[in-house]
Amino acid sequence: MLFNSLTFLVFFVAVFLLHALIPGWIGRKRLLLAASYVFYAAWNPPYVLILAFSTTMDWWLARRIGQCEDEGRRRTLLVLSLAGNLSLLGFFKYGGFLLENFQHLAAAAGVQYSPPAWDIVLPVGISFYTFASLSYTIDVYRRQIRSDCSLSDYALFVSFFPHLVAGPIVRASFLLPQIEQPRSATAQQVAWGLCLLATGLFQKAVLADEVLAPVVDTVYGNSGAFAAPDIVAAILAFSGQIYYDFAGYSLAAIGLALCFGFEFPDNFRHPYAARGFSDFWRRWHISLSTWLRDYLYIPLGGNRRGENRATVNLMLTMLIGGLWHGASWMFVLWGGLHGTYLAAERAWRRRFPVAEAAPAVALSLLTFALVSLTWIPFRAADPAAAWSVLSGLWRLDATVALDPTLRTLGLVAMAGTVLWHFLLRDSSFEARFGAWRPVTQAAALAICLIGIFLVSGGDSHAFIYFQF
Repeated sequence: MLFNSLTFLVFFVAVFLLHALIPGWIGRKRLLLAASYVFYAAWNPPYVLILAFSTTMDWWLARRIGQCEDEGRRRTLLVLSLAGNLSLLGFFKYGGFLLENFQHLAAAAGVQYSPPAWDIVLPVGISFYTFASLSYTIDVYRRQIRSDCSLSDYALFVSFFPHLVAGPIVRASFLLPQIEQPRSATAQQVAWGLCLLATGLFQKAVLADEVLAPVVDTVYGNSGAFAAPDIVAAILAFSGQIYYDFAGYSLAAIGLALCFGFEFPDNFRHPYAARGFSDFWRRWHISLSTWLRDYLYIPLGGNRRGENRATVNLMLTMLIGGLWHGASWMFVLWGGLHGTYLAAERAWRRRFPVAEAAPAVALSLLTFALVSLTWIPFRAADPAAAWSVLSGLWRLDATVALDPTLRTLGLVAMAGTVLWHFLLRDSSFEARFGAWRPVTQAAALAICLIGIFLVSGGDSHAFIYFQF
């Protein structure tokens, strides 16, 4: 059930109206829990059992951890939670990848091995709800959160449909207290939530799918036939497509939650105005980057054990972050490149502190250019395809060319995106929108709604991050 589908619109309106009609908080929570499981079952009903098993396992283990005083037993229970969650994630998401690589290693050793076809379907959103659930058991182990919540409250935290399948990765310490306390959305919250929903859907359905995706798909589908100008247009267009696709989903998720009175943290903060790569990762997919920082980088030692160890920890974190995005060496390469950038930036700023005073615009544009180039292995199917796109930056002859209108629209959209990020770099969309006059606000919303309506007759494209 896609956010950008008529089916979801009907689902949301029905749940919203029922939620408003039910008088008690317990009844409202049960409605949201049932609706969230119906939402998930719409993808693949049997996989609801995996979600329920993972939820029950972590809730039970966390209660045992919270009640236990013996540190050895507490650590054992935490390891069980980690092993159970990561085993499920590893089997469904990485089983085929591991089997394929084992086959290649066996062939290199002279052993011919033909494994059976891996036909297991990846449960949608498993990476997101696994990380959300793990935050609970880890925080209980660290004694940073109580372990006495009810199973139904915990199940609602894990499965709440706005963030279930593609984030943001909302932590238990952030959402559980909101679930425990009775709440009712104010008229202002509902209005702003619907504004965010409309804006997010406009970013996804219009900008990502209609304006930018055609440029990306056309060039990446036959990159060796295009010359440098079209290659550049496609590289920039994918920077916009991946941003508007995922930031649009995050805005829609935040808006949907707000309609029920729940607040989610921001997941994007104008990343294409970042001044350096550490700044970029403070602005891009914030819920994942902070999760990796708090539950992986810092436990590995962070930067507390010298610069060499900090560099190793940084690289490990980014490599794992890349692999989290998908079972492919291309994602590992993408994560490794960002790890290299971050390590190089740390070393440069440590040796040349004056680099902090570099011209802001130049630093942001350089960061944006390198981030855009690094999206190539993220988008390309394999190393050959990635090299074809990269080498195309020096290609002057072409057998085919992009439609000029398509290319112009893509480039104008990206120029506008970068400018918009610069203008709002130290602000927020809510603050900027609130500063507009009512007529400007109405015009902006009208543009979003008209754009969504105009593209609503075609196929609904799944969000890119659903595959993760």
